[in-house]
Amino acid sequence: MNMRTLFVWSLLFSSLLMGCERQEAFPNRPITLVCPWSPGGGTDQVSRQMAYFLEAELGTPCTVINATGGQGVTGHRRGMMARPDGYTIAVITFELNTLHHQSLTTLTYEDMIPLISVNEDAAAIWVPADSPWQTLDDLVADIKANPGSLTASGTATGGAWHLAFAGWLQSAGLETTAVKWIPKGGADPSVQELMSGGIDLVCCSLPEAKQYYDRGELRALGVMAEETVPGFEDIKTMREQNFDWVLVGWRGFAVPPGTPQDRVDVLRTAMQKIVSGEVVIDDKSFPKFMDQRGFNNRWRTSDDFHEFLARNDQSLGKLLNSDAFASLAEGAVGPYDFPMLLGLLLSGLVIAQVVISRRIQTPAITDQESLETSTQSENVSSSIINVLFGLGMVLLYILLAETVGFLVLTAGLLVMFLWKLGTKLTSAAVITIILVPLVYYLFAVILRVPLPRGWWGV
Repeated sequence: MNMRTLFVWSLLFSSLLMGCERQEAFPNRPITLVCPWSPGGGTDQVSRQMAYFLEAELGTPCTVINATGGQGVTGHRRGMMARPDGYTIAVITFELNTLHHQSLTTLTYEDMIPLISVNEDAAAIWVPADSPWQTLDDLVADIKANPGSLTASGTATGGAWHLAFAGWLQSAGLETTAVKWIPKGGADPSVQELMSGGIDLVCCSLPEAKQYYDRGELRALGVMAEETVPGFEDIKTMREQNFDWVLVGWRGFAVPPGTPQDRVDVLRTAMQKIVSGEVVIDDKSFPKFMDQRGFNNRWRTSDDFHEFLARNDQSLGKLLNSDAFASLAEGAVGPYDFPMLLGLLLSGLVIAQVVISRRIQTPAITDQESLETSTQSENVSSSIINVLFGLGMVLLYILLAETVGFLVLTAGLLVMFLWKLGTKLTSAAVITIILVPLVYYLFAVILRVPLPRGWWGV
């Protein structure tokens, strides 16, 4: 073997060894954090700060992707069902404990490996500063004396703060309908309505009402925290007032099941250093960011976080499966009712085509009997194949909708289906452009179905 050949083989062998070392090192490529909520919101802010400090600690790029839609189902599903290699981190929130109880997904807290929780903002019951109610007992007495006459808000029906308020009512021995819930788009419009006298109460987190509280415009009758919240020491907890009810909106991070333990340990260690303030960049730290934005900086290790999730899931499941909340779901249209409806229509179509094909068969009275029978059989078979193709499209929708998005995927599938039925592509495109937006408007706007937005937000 000459020197040139030896040099080439040595170079190849060295490259192979270096490649193996790079593959074993973790992380050696960018990490993605999948946030289930929109840019600019509280969860997005917390996620981006974690990515910022995580990138500095691990020495690899960390980016945040907002996978919104389905009341949080899209983002949770995408993060928790990603490839289990440690390079995709799921941002998980309070809704993970509620979505499966509402039959919006089968995902639960058991379908992931918890890394850490970083935030718990307790809900509180707010009234105007000049309200005659000074304590929760005063409020309970008024509700009992005038059931159904008071109004409250804080979010949409069945949302986090609605659940928080309903749970408190139950802990007080009251019906969850004893106070009329007025659905709103969030805490801020609810507080505005409260300030104008349009409603009597608001249930939302402490940070969401902090500016009004600091100005002396609102007063909290009680907070649903396990202990007194720093910065709000004058607000008593529910338990301090003999109401056994705790509910906090929480945020945390997790990885898909099957992620190698050594990579899980790397991420856990890095995140614990970040939330404890050990990672500092230009005199900035994660706890300092949380304090400045009014977020509670309570964090839990993975084991404590898992136990916390189990307790939350049990208490919220009991509430969501109660008669009061079960009635909210009756007759409601869910995000998967569209493909179910389409599947039923296609099934009806195949039955109709088979029946019609058989009824139009002419009596076999000529020498062409075998030819006619064959043609009719082919027609029936073609009809069945077309409808089976359509059912396949429905299955593809169910599998891909949360990833691709309703509008994009539905348009593509409809064009394919119409083309398979013999429609010209130009005509199929025109029909799709007209039909898909109408269906979207019916489900998403009129029926308020949380259709999946997908990667492109549509």
